[in-house]
Amino acid sequence: MKYPIGIQNFGEVRRDGYVYVDKTALMYKLTSEGKYYFLSRPRRFGKSLLLSTLEAYFQGEKTLFDGLAVSELEKEWVRHPIFHLDLNSREYKDESSLEAELNRHLEQWEKQYGDEFSQRATEERFLQVIGKAYEQTGKRVVILVDEYDKPLLQAIGNPTLQDAYRSKLKAFYSVLKTCDRYIRFAFLTGVTKFGKVSVFSDLNNLFDISFDKRYVSICGVTERELHEVFDHSVETLAQANGMGKEECYSRLKLDFDGYHFEEGTEGIYNPFSLLNTLSSCQFRDYWFETGTPTFLVHQLQKTNYRLDDMTEEQLSADTLNSIDIMDENPLPLLFQSGYLTIKGFDREFKTYTLGFPNREVKEGFVKYLVPFYTPKKEEKSVFDISRFVKEIRSGDAKGFMCRLEAFFSKGDYALMGDRELYFQNAMYVFFMLLGLYVEVERHTTDGRMDMLVQTKDYVYIFELKIDQSADIALQQIDDKGYAKPFASDPRKLFKIGVDFSTEKRCIDGWKVVEGGL
Repeated sequence: MKYPIGIQNFGEVRRDGYVYVDKTALMYKLTSEGKYYFLSRPRRFGKSLLLSTLEAYFQGEKTLFDGLAVSELEKEWVRHPIFHLDLNSREYKDESSLEAELNRHLEQWEKQYGDEFSQRATEERFLQVIGKAYEQTGKRVVILVDEYDKPLLQAIGNPTLQDAYRSKLKAFYSVLKTCDRYIRFAFLTGVTKFGKVSVFSDLNNLFDISFDKRYVSICGVTERELHEVFDHSVETLAQANGMGKEECYSRLKLDFDGYHFEEGTEGIYNPFSLLNTLSSCQFRDYWFETGTPTFLVHQLQKTNYRLDDMTEEQLSADTLNSIDIMDENPLPLLFQSGYLTIKGFDREFKTYTLGFPNREVKEGFVKYLVPFYTPKKEEKSVFDISRFVKEIRSGDAKGFMCRLEAFFSKGDYALMGDRELYFQNAMYVFFMLLGLYVEVERHTTDGRMDMLVQTKDYVYIFELKIDQSADIALQQIDDKGYAKPFASDPRKLFKIGVDFSTEKRCIDGWKVVEGGL
């Protein structure tokens, strides 16, 4: 089986015999029931291939769709003029770079349909070339925009430049409404959605299908598709890794499934990671290897966001559906970028709870956070996670705490900001990282942060205090009865109290007590 890794051209996929998961029934539903659409999906999720499929469909390339669902649905196969704007292929450093990219596409279209308006503003040229295409062909045009938000995302942290990009794109896209009578279909994609001051604010007829239950599987791979299309590949993967077939399916689900783009919908597999795994017969974090979420971490730090709130905060649909509040709350940006997904929905209050979609994203994101939220060390060996894990697994609680104390000592705290928040976030990241190897459960209420760590042979109850003694922390463990659920547990229990000093910016004291309620 040939896997179309990195191939975003539908014609190439079909002509060269690459495997294709048939999404054409959903494509036909879109084209036959509506006209203007917007779709937000994380990077590497198949948006570009979807646009290429739409382009081939509207070019009337019937033979490319032989054997696919749309071949039984479409009867006419009409060829339309197509304007495909791809903003993903350039780095946008200033206003001129966006202008140059728009000009590059306009020049291609004007070469085909006439360039007598080539000296005017980009939006006016776009309007005129659409009209020319309709006049010359007698067919309404199709407009496809790939990664509309690429310039805006690259300008995060530079509001002046971002406003300039937004203004330019808003004027450009407003042409779609002006030229409505000439347009057959328009489909725009991106990673994120800018809401209130959107570049699409003039397009009040733009239908956002990002949260639409009918189209949740239009990108990505469902459980059914995995079994129907890739069953033999999974069997090969299982054999290569010394696993049973069902065990292999479970591992794939754990690693790459779990994206939910609306409440109560089926989970979606990350197609890029899935195809790479099946092709190489190796389990790796392919999605993270192709990009790092630097701007996301900067937003977390900029907003002084408390990390343990990521999976606890309740968000309304309006909040989740726009990143305009990212300077106050970075969660919508994390959700739309694919680092968090919908995990729960409160029907009474109509709010969503988020979480990591799968092991690949959680592990990759946690490991990426470590250098941003932990002290910078001259000796990196002090933060060898394997040593912490070995100490936890062997019951060496004091050794673990000595290493943790050393980890937080003599660090570079120049950019840490709020001291209390720093400690909370640093400990959260550390225990999340530890949780990749042993069972870590977090219990939080406002103002405190407790951790329960369990292994096959040991139970550790942590109470973490800020500017209070370790004795007070231990007393709370006893007063609150945190150890009672383990009264009949045969495993050895440790109660650990930790005090972090905001003045000294380090762990100022800790105590370990073995056993007892």
